[in-house]
Amino acid sequence: MDEFSVPPQAAAIWCPHVTVACVVADGDRFLMVEEDIRGTRQFNQPAGHLEPGESLAAAAVRETLEETGWDVALDSFIGVQQWHSPVHGDQVVRFAFAGHPVAHHPERKLDAGIVRALWMSYADIAALGARLRSPLVLTTLDDWLAGQRLPLASVRSLLPASSAGA
Repeated sequence: MDEFSVPPQAAAIWCPHVTVACVVADGDRFLMVEEDIRGTRQFNQPAGHLEPGESLAAAAVRETLEETGWDVALDSFIGVQQWHSPVHGDQVVRFAFAGHPVAHHPERKLDAGIVRALWMSYADIAALGARLRSPLVLTTLDDWLAGQRLPLASVRSLLPASSAGA
């Protein structure tokens, strides 16, 4: 019997949190968000969860716009990181992209919980220490600064064009 012919019970399959992040550089500054997480101000790259029917690349572009008010064009795929969050106790699988700013929409209302979007140097980001949302923030920046750039085609979507987005 084909393992895909019978739908599995939802509880029978373990599913990590699938997230995306986008490193957007402008010279020596990076686009970051300050967000309110359970009453604590933390910093992160524009990032968020993959939505049903959405490609990973489209999710990275969407999350960046929703959290920062910036349209971006993706240039490359940085890589995948796995992390266990002590906050919710689940594993996170994060797909990180790199892009460049295209247009800013300062009038756009940012996602709930986002305090502001700002441009920061690596030194300022690293100095935030425990105020970073997770260790994935610096890991992703370090990979980007080390020149890790994979073709966007490395992350291929076979979703229908109408649902896959970018």
